[in-house]
Amino acid sequence: MDRRDFVRIGLAAGAAAGGNRVLAAPGTSAKLGTGGILDAGVWEQQQMMEAGKLTSHALTSQYLARIKTIDKSGPRLNAIIEINPEALKIALEMDRERNLKRVRGPLHGIPVLLKDNIATGDRMSTTAGSLALNGVRAARDAHVAAQLRAAGAVIIGKTNLSEWANMRSTHSVSGWSGRGGLTLNPYSLDRNCSGSSSGSGAAIAAGLATLAVGTETDGSIVSPASICGLVGIKPTLGLVSRSGIIPIAHSQDTAGPMARSVADAALMLAAMTGVDPRDPVTQEGAGKAGDYRAALRTGALQGKRIGVARNFFGSNDELDAVIEKALQELKAQGAVLVDTEVPNTSKYGDSETEVLLYEFKADLAAYLKEYAPDAPVASMADVIAFNQRNHQKELPFFGQEYLERSEAKGDLDTPAYREALANNHRYARAEGLDQVMKEHRLDALVAPTGGPAWLTDFINGDHFGGSFSSPAAVAGYPHITVPAGYVHGLPVGLSFVGAAYTEASLIGMAYSYEQATLHRRAPQFPPSVSLAVR
Repeated sequence: MDRRDFVRIGLAAGAAAGGNRVLAAPGTSAKLGTGGILDAGVWEQQQMMEAGKLTSHALTSQYLARIKTIDKSGPRLNAIIEINPEALKIALEMDRERNLKRVRGPLHGIPVLLKDNIATGDRMSTTAGSLALNGVRAARDAHVAAQLRAAGAVIIGKTNLSEWANMRSTHSVSGWSGRGGLTLNPYSLDRNCSGSSSGSGAAIAAGLATLAVGTETDGSIVSPASICGLVGIKPTLGLVSRSGIIPIAHSQDTAGPMARSVADAALMLAAMTGVDPRDPVTQEGAGKAGDYRAALRTGALQGKRIGVARNFFGSNDELDAVIEKALQELKAQGAVLVDTEVPNTSKYGDSETEVLLYEFKADLAAYLKEYAPDAPVASMADVIAFNQRNHQKELPFFGQEYLERSEAKGDLDTPAYREALANNHRYARAEGLDQVMKEHRLDALVAPTGGPAWLTDFINGDHFGGSFSSPAAVAGYPHITVPAGYVHGLPVGLSFVGAAYTEASLIGMAYSYEQATLHRRAPQFPPSVSLAVR
């Protein structure tokens, strides 16, 4: 029995048991990858724990040992910014509950990493990579962290990120923070992981935990997921609470799962969703979460009308060749492809930046007041001043132009802000994704997620190629990336974008494509790319 059959039967068994049992159907067995249990997925790990062949404590211990071997020595990925000192204690408690037949659900005892802009009310800091918040403990858990704990997940640490979620400089280097340094790409150590969820991407690609949470404002989940050969899901704005996440902008920010398979990402998304009284936008998502486990079935592409967003091709010929093969696979599975373009994408680039700058100033102050009241900084101006005082540690490679531009903005009643936000919604939603999907009666749009990883360059900054992230990010619509193949050994992803709250449908399509192709392979940590490898 191969992995796809195991997952399918395991999900059915878990669903039938009402979430109290997560063991696959009798007679099934996990087929582990080359990394053994550490490279396995949620259901394989759950089967072994249910059968008494593995404990959460043992699994967590093995991941912590691998972090020492791969992240802190060896290739020194630098993906982990802090280890949870209570991780093993939590794992022991999950084992105790399992022994008492109190399994909370599919994530019970599963080790999870959180991006270091997600508040945890424990002994870990929450810093967004900034030394200004080093050692500052959050007043309480972010809603996402609380949801995962309630689901039985073992939060084993925090991941590095592009400082302030890459909203610091116009010439930033993704994956670098003053607190955490630079995260390296496990597929080529001299190349970038993209950002801002760089540490989450590198960590899961390298098998440092089963699952990780990233956050996205525009591309910060899907880009590092694509570049690190992972599945990443940016949910609809409102499906997952934003409270307790160090913000950029409330009109676009969201957390989402990063995993080695669509099945794992879907299970994590199910645990993360929920209405939060502290985040009014989640009221809009009440009752709109789909059955993401049931969506994991092959054949989900049959009869689906999928628009191929041709205006997001053309940045890299070899990338386009990989995606053209992916399109043929979609057709082979019964999808109807329609060549099209997403309209008006050039009409909200500037206004998106304006909105982010306005909201960053206001939202950061609100976060610091509620979650970090004892921090040495309480405002954007304070952060700017801190960086100036500590320029050798915080500003050695690039500046803080975005912070300074944000500080210069007015409040959220400023007409310029309101006009920019209205412009974003008009051209990204009504006259953007909504228009093209209605016109062609589409179930989804597909395109390359973005280009392969670029060489990290501290002199010139990032070298982003094309990206399909902005339409869904600005609209607040769901976006899933799935491994589609490789360009000279560097992973690239295929993106599925849909209308609001269509995560279940997108997950089904992404799962069908993934299971038909199984492109992902574990990284080997080479120092650089071999051009002989296609």
